[in-house]
Amino acid sequence: MKLILSTHNVTLTKAIEDHVLKRLQKLDHFDQRTVDSRVTLEHDHTRAPEKQFSCSIRLSVRGPDLFAEDRESDLYAAIDRVTRKIEQQIRKRHGKRKAKKHKAATRSKSRRQESDL
Repeated sequence: MKLILSTHNVTLTKAIEDHVLKRLQKLDHFDQRTVDSRVTLEHDHTRAPEKQFSCSIRLSVRGPDLFAEDRESDLYAAIDRVTRKIEQQIRKRHGKRKAKKHKAATRSKSRRQESDL
């Protein structure tokens, strides 16, 4: 997976980069079809103190992209919350795909049973 990490009014340290990479590896474990990920980290001085740090992630996967954004008082908390949001989106997409396959299999099984009668 290709990573594009950009910052705005935030100094990118090795610790922040490692934290983002650790979280993205966890997301990559859930869905290996990820082509690339774009992470944007921002610090807005004009906002309220509890919403100063922003993190947004856009995952390019085969199909529609997944996007999530969160604002927190702590940059690490914003990164954690936004990865949780993306994780929920991946789980929802996976569940829909499984349900679609299950629905098709059930339909074909019922057709076979009707033809046997």
